[in-house]
Amino acid sequence: MRGGVIGTGNRGTGHVGTLLTIAGVEITAVCDVDGTKAANAASLCEKAGRKPPKVYSGDATVYREMLDREKLDAVIIATYWDSHTSIALRAMKNGIYPGIEVPAALTVEDTWKLVETSEATGIPCMMLENWSFRQDNLAALNMKRLGMFGDIVHCHCAHSHDCIDHWFFENKTGDKRWPAEYLLKYNRDQYPTHSVGPIISWMDINRGDIFTEIYSSASASKGINAYFKREFGENHPNANLNYKQGDIVTSLLKTKSGKTLVINYDMQLPRPYSNRWLLEGTLGVYDEEKSSIYLRKSSPKYHEWEPWKPYEEKYNHKWWQADLSSQSHGGTDYVMLNQFVSSVRAKGPTPIDVYDSAVMTAIVELSGISIEKNAPVAFPDFTKGKWQTSKPYFAMDKSL
Repeated sequence: MRGGVIGTGNRGTGHVGTLLTIAGVEITAVCDVDGTKAANAASLCEKAGRKPPKVYSGDATVYREMLDREKLDAVIIATYWDSHTSIALRAMKNGIYPGIEVPAALTVEDTWKLVETSEATGIPCMMLENWSFRQDNLAALNMKRLGMFGDIVHCHCAHSHDCIDHWFFENKTGDKRWPAEYLLKYNRDQYPTHSVGPIISWMDINRGDIFTEIYSSASASKGINAYFKREFGENHPNANLNYKQGDIVTSLLKTKSGKTLVINYDMQLPRPYSNRWLLEGTLGVYDEEKSSIYLRKSSPKYHEWEPWKPYEEKYNHKWWQADLSSQSHGGTDYVMLNQFVSSVRAKGPTPIDVYDSAVMTAIVELSGISIEKNAPVAFPDFTKGKWQTSKPYFAMDKSL
């Protein structure tokens, strides 16, 4: 597979390293507005004994030159959020599979553009939501498909991750990093895809069911100002800014068949990391945060939790048969990119398709609209009715 990488900061460079561990992948071009970063990514290829890729750098439009000139099978897009859609659209129009870092788009309008361009060109479009490929989430999916939870009724998920001192701002100086602008301008779930990724397949969204509406509510914004006053003092330039983003956003989504989903955005308050996944059906419940499970038919003690780990091992997905612990994110990135590469080689559908990418992405803007209106808003059907006949296909494990 001839691949390119656009955006060679921390995440993009990490993807270069992972791609170099997948047999048969040749990185033929890398691109970044910062020439030093692009050259560094190219040097990783040389150090791995590969042919040096062509380096593109310059202004924010230099990616166009790379996509138009290079004969690529696929491109990894790891740039700033606001450029994801435009790069992916150009890639598809050039016959190149885009693997887009999260979120794939920031508006519903741009999300529709991704769907319609993928349909028009016949080029699959995949958002690189790595948490969909986690070992525990895939084991839970296997169990769900075996009917062990019965009919799924409700799910919960969250992105609970204190990101103020490294993601949004520099930890030593408190200076704003590029994502901080979103906290000043918007009040919404800024980052829903890590939490929602596994839920899409657990709830059969776009495969027999769809989200019909979303209602979101936001708490007051206190955590960011408290952080600056605590760490840098009352006079720091960022200590008294008016941040539009609430500390906690709670979204309730309903589906056509009557399932419910609660999502929490929680990235601004002091706390340990957690995704708080919960899968609840008529026969049992899985609680990721507790690392516990209860199954009505088989749990030895009535209404008491069992440890999750033995179930994860018993129903381990076929993609996790090797020890991948030395890889990025404990192997999750390798599994995701390996499956993406296999799809490109086969010229077939990607493991996460454009419709699932669209559903996860649309939550960003829709949650903000709902908060502003203080009312539910309709959720688009990006499949245009195909959900009624489409069958589940993500991570199907025939080894069960």
